[in-house]
Amino acid sequence: MQIYGPANVHGPHAVQSPHAQHAANKTSADRLRPARAGDELQISAEARLIDQLSDVPDIRASRVAELRTQIASGNYESAEKLGIALDRLLNEIG
Repeated sequence: MQIYGPANVHGPHAVQSPHAQHAANKTSADRLRPARAGDELQISAEARLIDQLSDVPDIRASRVAELRTQIASGNYESAEKLGIALDRLLNEIG
């Protein structure tokens, strides 16, 4: 029995150290071929949301000011605009 200490720390070893795992029956071509590790990328829901924000068009300050003026004067709301807004809402929900 060999006792190596509490952390299993050994002195220098040959290339094939006692802890190396070797597959039995490897051909010479298999030994020369590098192992392929698969990379994986996972994108969070928050990152997807931030990516979608980059697709949002810029705010047109002049249009916002125009609409605020119409709302303040009472000229913005109409039956036609309310119908359009309701149709858009129903299309988005359903």
